[in-house]
Amino acid sequence: MPKYMAANPEADPNVVGDALQRLTSITACQLGTIVLDPSLDISEVTEIFVRINSQGKRLNESDFAMSKIAADDKHGGNTLRKAIDYFCHLAIDPAFYTKLSTTDKKFMQSAYAPKLAWLQNDYDDIYDPDYNDMLRVSFMHMFKRGRLGQLVSLLSGRDFETRTYTEEIEADSFEKLSTGVMNFMSEYNFRNFVFAIHSAGFISSKLLRSKMTLDFCYTIFLILQKSDEVAKADIKHYVQRWFVFSTLTSRYIGSPETRMEHDLREIASKGFIQFLKETEDAYLSDAFWNVRLIQSLETTVISNPYYNTYIAAQNFLSDKSLLSNSSKVSDLVTVMGDVHHIFPKKYLQNNGYNDKNLYNQVANYAYIDTSVNTSVGKKEPKEYFSLALAGCRGTQTVGTITDEAEFWANLDANCIPHEVVNMTYADYAEFLRQRRVMMARKIRTYYEKL
Repeated sequence: MPKYMAANPEADPNVVGDALQRLTSITACQLGTIVLDPSLDISEVTEIFVRINSQGKRLNESDFAMSKIAADDKHGGNTLRKAIDYFCHLAIDPAFYTKLSTTDKKFMQSAYAPKLAWLQNDYDDIYDPDYNDMLRVSFMHMFKRGRLGQLVSLLSGRDFETRTYTEEIEADSFEKLSTGVMNFMSEYNFRNFVFAIHSAGFISSKLLRSKMTLDFCYTIFLILQKSDEVAKADIKHYVQRWFVFSTLTSRYIGSPETRMEHDLREIASKGFIQFLKETEDAYLSDAFWNVRLIQSLETTVISNPYYNTYIAAQNFLSDKSLLSNSSKVSDLVTVMGDVHHIFPKKYLQNNGYNDKNLYNQVANYAYIDTSVNTSVGKKEPKEYFSLALAGCRGTQTVGTITDEAEFWANLDANCIPHEVVNMTYADYAEFLRQRRVMMARKIRTYYEKL
């Protein structure tokens, strides 16, 4: 320190002293080392891995599986890891393909490269999987298991019956996982799955809130593609039905792996069609449609699965937006459009409804063209709906509908009770009640048409 201070007289000796003290104290720091017994089961090792890495960026089973795959140089694991990483990157950034094709020549010579080339021209964001999604779907449809933690065991050669490890199981597991990833990346499979979700009315990523539900439905798609149980032309229909069913029942929200394990086991035992029928009978009773679904629509959360499914139903049924004879709800969802308070927020606030949990109910929302929304302004429903109806008979000041029959049909399509032409703030609670019933009825009609 004296030499340093002599060479740097402007330095503060206290600051320099503190810095040197902190530097030398490193030698006193203790580094923990955990030595694992070689006889430990791989599932226990996985659990230790997850627990140790529970702080900061939490690591999980898929991280452990990726590290296992990347470390393998006997069964092509490192190239497989690249295929997964590159697919996920390209799904979000198609322009990355140009860089990939010039910087990783070795990978471009692999069997995986042709399977992801199509992504350079794909800009759909309905389903942008990450490596967890790819591993999960590839694992589930090839191994018919739902717990991703078991993948590391299988890639290590685990025989679950004898509780031993064999090279044959390790090699077979890598081969099956590679095939699963290939199936996942296939342009035909991926595009047709996304098309099934899109044509069910879920035309925007903002209508999708559960990656787990998408993962399992893609798994169903791939399982049905390999089996002869369902005609290829009918696969889309069954995938759509399962996706909407799973969304409405929040099937893969809580303890998803447990549920997935159960469902895969039931499908393997009974076949998908029989399993679907039994599950629908068990969950979609009249009580679900007439009570539970209506209650679930009593919320202010616009991203909740029930309201999203209602919007998907409007997209699927090609409904026109509120008080418009031209723009569709689907146009406004994907391009631009206002989610309009049917009973205007300011109007409700001026009449004593100051709680946002009241005026922001999803049953008070409807997609509406910007120009129509401007003409509505802060008018009460009785006024602006009456003006829109009067426009069908003469001067048009609100909306673009010029035919009275079309006016009433538009109200039905948007689940608006006809009594709205006479409603004021005093009728708001009754309006919400009636509209929830109508929204639930539309969702049921939509589901039965899938």
